[in-house]
Amino acid sequence: MIPYGRQDIRQADVDAVVEALTSDFLTQGPRVPAFEKVLATRADAAHAVAVNSATSALHIACMALGLGPGDLLWTTPVTFVASANCGIYCGADVDFVDIDPQTYNMSPQALEAKLIAAQAAGRLPKVLVPVHLAGQPCDMPAIHALARRYGVRVIEDASHAIGATLGAGPDKRPVGDCRYSDITVFSFHPVKIVTTAEGGAATTNDADLDRAMRLAASHGVTRDPDLMTHAPDGGWYYQQVALGYNYRMTELQAALGISQMDRLEDYVAARAARAAAYDVALEGLPLRRPHQAPGRSSAWHLYLVQLDLDRPGADQARIFDALRAEGIGVNLHYIPVHLQPFYRARGHEPGDFPVAEAYYARALSIPLFATMTDADQDRVCAALRKVLA
Repeated sequence: MIPYGRQDIRQADVDAVVEALTSDFLTQGPRVPAFEKVLATRADAAHAVAVNSATSALHIACMALGLGPGDLLWTTPVTFVASANCGIYCGADVDFVDIDPQTYNMSPQALEAKLIAAQAAGRLPKVLVPVHLAGQPCDMPAIHALARRYGVRVIEDASHAIGATLGAGPDKRPVGDCRYSDITVFSFHPVKIVTTAEGGAATTNDADLDRAMRLAASHGVTRDPDLMTHAPDGGWYYQQVALGYNYRMTELQAALGISQMDRLEDYVAARAARAAAYDVALEGLPLRRPHQAPGRSSAWHLYLVQLDLDRPGADQARIFDALRAEGIGVNLHYIPVHLQPFYRARGHEPGDFPVAEAYYARALSIPLFATMTDADQDRVCAALRKVLA
């Protein structure tokens, strides 16, 4: 089976992890801050906080922005459930903004209309979480302008998008620099661009947000005298000054991440080359290939197609099962979050976000990863031609 995504672990990665494993520190040692420095530099951000998952990073980002009971978080329905659940963790309510039919990212037009209505109703969101689906950045300049106009804080969910860029020429900037947001979140799950096995991070340019996220990720405990209620009792002293969690990244994960980050540009380039090859090979098949908006460079975490189901006998589930039977590990990203039973029970209904639901009804993710071979890709394309014939 050719999977839809696959990690690339090399001897340098193994050596880095073994070196960490045989060192004096398995956790809370020098490698985590070293990894944070690599991330901050690569993202062109002032600060980076490494944690044990992107879900944890989303949670501490919401906490740092003061999201709580009575507040409202908006995100896109076409994402993994974590982009919404982080609001629930904080006791807030969650709602969604429909997607752009071309990019499948949050629609600035739908966002503006919803913000106008929310302001009239006196129920504006506190936090907005746009998601860079499949690695393609959202229209962040437009989203940022709307957020500023209505006083909304922004967390970019860039779980798919490390290595992606916004802008062109001298204005080209890496996703994660927080030029258009308060905080950006990355994922290092094995199917992502680079991996730490499990892991995530949040970048920001705000020192206060950085401090708040670090507290939230480590029990709310500090050894910083400036954050304590009184002078330390001695060299051993610490205080819990907030409620936090144990979301810390291990030294082993950080060692793997540092090693993987050396190849980030190579991984993104390899994925882009495979995506370009798909664009050519799939021309003429009854499907829609991914649209790439100008001025945005995707990290190509996923290659998403929309099936033409208007032909007689065409059926999404049949096509999915037939491709799996051919040994092609297709997947579907994502079931709209508002259709999940948990969110249905909170008042959401089919029909609430019609563009997202129309996307889901035709969506298919085909294999794409940096180490994919010509033979792998030829096999995927041949299976698509056969099944869609």
